Amino acid sequence: MTDECTAAIPVDAFPDPVLAYAVDGRDARITTTNASFERRFGDMPPETPVSTVFDRFSHSVTTGDQDPITHLVRGDRIGIYLDGPEDRGTFFARVIPAEEGDGYIVFSDLQDCPTIEELPAVDQVSSVISHDLRNPLDVAKAHLTAARETGDPEHFESVADAHDRMERIIRDVLTLTRGDAVVDPSDRVSIETAATDAWQSVDTNGAMLDLIGSLPTVTADADRVRRLFENLFRNSVEHGATDNRTRSGDSVDRGSDAPASNTRGARGERRPGSREQSLDRSEETTPEGSLTITVGALEDGFYVADDGRGIPANERETVFEPGHSTMNGGTGLGLAIVEQIIAAHDWDVTLTTADCGGARFEIRF
Repeated sequence: MTDECTAAIPVDAFPDPVLAYAVDGRDARITTTNASFERRFGDMPPETPVSTVFDRFSHSVTTGDQDPITHLVRGDRIGIYLDGPEDRGTFFARVIPAEEGDGYIVFSDLQDCPTIEELPAVDQVSSVISHDLRNPLDVAKAHLTAARETGDPEHFESVADAHDRMERIIRDVLTLTRGDAVVDPSDRVSIETAATDAWQSVDTNGAMLDLIGSLPTVTADADRVRRLFENLFRNSVEHGATDNRTRSGDSVDRGSDAPASNTRGARGERRPGSREQSLDRSEETTPEGSLTITVGALEDGFYVADDGRGIPANERETVFEPGHSTMNGGTGLGLAIVEQIIAAHDWDVTLTTADCGGARFEIRF
């Protein structure tokens, strides 16, 4: 069997059984397979119809609206549930179109998946997925609305980016449920870049991001660090209500003993050395007195603080527990995910009160 593939990725790069295919008119034919496929399904030479594989199973259901081959010919990205006699097993096949009619089919043996007893509680897993997908979904909806109103094609690029983000989150959840490594700390991650990218993925509701000092670069898992910031930002925006904050910034009552002085002036002036951003990058459209979230440098890490209501001292031990939420309909998973990411990097997190009375999360490497 040849090791070459008409698509860009060699099939041997996949740990699961995989075949590469090419569309031929109204049919699709195998171009190559990997060793894992040959061990599970036997040798299938090039030009073998892909339908030969599906015919081995007595039952197949696609996530689309047509039969498997029709979807392959159309270039659809779908999943196929395959079931048959015990010697065949049960598989979930993922169709991954490439370009010019080429693509892959990756077969996951469902017998290798954990049982319900081995998985985390189903409710918790579904809550993790729904919580993490809300950020890019909200952003995609906002940009789609803007695209319809303005016709600016740049908004469609933002929608595509949000969809890519959702796909990565789904992949991360599958990685966790399969028990693989939680993080891959192999990247040199700029904390400033991670925070800025995360800011674009969250519906900030008019809040401002203030970057203070020379933020560090650290070896970490870039995607997980971005998720850490997304969840911290979302937590601040959702819980840092502004209705009990003064408009002048001269004094603030947040039910704590922290100093009442605000890190920003009465009119929201920038502090020296800060880099300020809003959702639309327009300072003039930001309401006076709106929430400000600060990312600043520590000697051995960084912090994320806001000038909202803060978190009472008697709740600081419980906010990281899965399911803890003070909001109706909240999943209580945002900060639990933050703590998990920090622990997986062997970092430490401390929750305290910011100088302005809001919440301050200090992350140390």
